[in-house]
Amino acid sequence: VTLKDFVREEINDLVHPHWYNFPPVNPMWHYLLGTVYIILFMISFAGNSVVIHLFFKSKPLRTPANMLVVNVAISDLIMTLTNYPMFIYNCFHGGVWMFSAFWCAMYGALGGVTGVCTIWSLAMISFDRYNIICNSFNGPKLTRGKALLCISWCWAMALLWNGLPFLGWGRYTLEGILDSCSFDFLSTDFNNTSYTLTIFACDYCIPLVIIIGAYFFIVKAIFAHEKSMREQAKKMNVTNLRSNEAEAQRAEIRITKAAIMNIMLWVCCWTPYATIAVTGVLGDRTVITPLLTILPALLAKSLSCFNPFVYAISHPKFRQAITQHMPWFCVYEPVNKETDDAKSTETSSRNIKDERA
Repeated sequence: VTLKDFVREEINDLVHPHWYNFPPVNPMWHYLLGTVYIILFMISFAGNSVVIHLFFKSKPLRTPANMLVVNVAISDLIMTLTNYPMFIYNCFHGGVWMFSAFWCAMYGALGGVTGVCTIWSLAMISFDRYNIICNSFNGPKLTRGKALLCISWCWAMALLWNGLPFLGWGRYTLEGILDSCSFDFLSTDFNNTSYTLTIFACDYCIPLVIIIGAYFFIVKAIFAHEKSMREQAKKMNVTNLRSNEAEAQRAEIRITKAAIMNIMLWVCCWTPYATIAVTGVLGDRTVITPLLTILPALLAKSLSCFNPFVYAISHPKFRQAITQHMPWFCVYEPVNKETDDAKSTETSSRNIKDERA
């Protein structure tokens, strides 16, 4: 008895021969994974819904930079609503894919679209932070038009690469314990191998290089700035030297730390799955077992739970909006307090107004 024996005949073509070598997993795993996904669904749905609700409810939050943030929340919410329910249903109904081949492809495509959109959105956020901090507020500012252009690029990349299997380059198949679907990273023919390596390079490596490069220069600029401030304070025989610009820049640094945390979470959550995919087409496939595949997939999808809370907890303006519009959320932040982050997020609009004046 193998995993394939539990698959319905009409979707047998979706099972890669690699899975014929493995016996069915203990049914406990299906129920355990289904329960975990139910918990993740509730956390992700609540967290991302709050971020989106506050963005449209609170006018101070509707800045160009936060447009990129809410784009991440929208992407995560779409993944939550499209992937979680189907996986949960399969886990509690025999532990096998219970839908058609078309919905298998849609499941894999939607999971890929939201994942790619998220990493490109984080790349845009990191570049915006780099532009503000490293250019000392003298670089081109992120306007609403530019933010919309960045968001359009993120979705265009996501839809392009995950839509290609429908046109014949690559394909979607059942994966792991066969109750979920993803792109075919086990077939070694040129079609699937080239597709897997291409999306790995374009939708993982390139955005990651942008992120790492941006934050490398950000950290370098932070150290240089703090060093110059200390030297100047020493020359003036004072213990501290802070101008309005420096205070604003300190706020940007705090926002950057929150973004770095979010990016680190993304890397930690998606790297295991990316490693499995590359191993499937180039490495030793014998080490890829059903559970070894499904657990990185679980880790990748759990990222949708972390993003909203990282932003909500780290940003005083979000906490102010929660305090004002959702007092039952038990988060208290003085609404009338003008924080450094409030200054930083309004810097772009003030500069644009000054230039026009």
